[in-house]
Amino acid sequence: MQYLRNSIRVYKNKLIQNYFKYRINQGKSPYQVLFKPESYQILFILSHMRSGSSLLTHLLITNPQVIGYGETHIQYRSEADFRKLIYQVYWQSQDFRKLGDLENLKMKHKYILDKVLHNNKFLQKDFLKSENIYAIFLLREPQRTVASMLDQKPHWIEDDAVQYYNGRLSALEEYAQIINNRKRTLLITHDQIINQSQAVFQGLQNFLATQTGFSEEYKILKTTGMRNIGDFKENIKAGRIVRKNRELNIEVSPQALDSTNHQFQQCREILSQFCTTL
Repeated sequence: MQYLRNSIRVYKNKLIQNYFKYRINQGKSPYQVLFKPESYQILFILSHMRSGSSLLTHLLITNPQVIGYGETHIQYRSEADFRKLIYQVYWQSQDFRKLGDLENLKMKHKYILDKVLHNNKFLQKDFLKSENIYAIFLLREPQRTVASMLDQKPHWIEDDAVQYYNGRLSALEEYAQIINNRKRTLLITHDQIINQSQAVFQGLQNFLATQTGFSEEYKILKTTGMRNIGDFKENIKAGRIVRKNRELNIEVSPQALDSTNHQFQQCREILSQFCTTL
């Protein structure tokens, strides 16, 4: 009986995967799928590790017009890779266990979300100029960020975290200048999500032109809390914004803070010139 159930499950999964692949591969462009008249918009969260990007992901995907689940780890060489993104998001972010889950086959969302936190994911960057690309830039001040990175990656020394943080913020500056379109870019900070939540929600709705708004509560996915997809600490599983920080017993040196604070202020200033702000 167990063998039969497993065989049915494998066959069902294969049917669903082939269904998604067929609709995606038959689209006239990487932003289209068969039977859907409107093109998708690709929505990137462009940020750095320990920025609150997993929280922002969950706040976004609770909106019925946005679908995603976290980091897909796709390396983008061209717009053609968006077919891979659409397939991966629809297959990985949804459940197909009961009859009611067939609703998830409709592929009716407006935005396909990916979260990109590392410089090696955009192998070339010209596609960022496409009118179908939207980007939310998310920054977090360095003291808490660096300490949190060292807590999550105990094999790192302080210089590793500083080098990553400064290098990532430099890349974010470059992305914003390539896109060079305030209508398709929004800058928010972790502090704004926590302390100015309603302004952030209104800003997200205005930026994305969604029919419904955003709120402090979000749905838990099958991928929530999974390593290599997003935050795996307990707070992300709360289903709502948690404003109290976890206790971290990690000190960041004054030298590291001088370097990262300078990079943070520079990045925020440059992004403010190219992006919509709250």
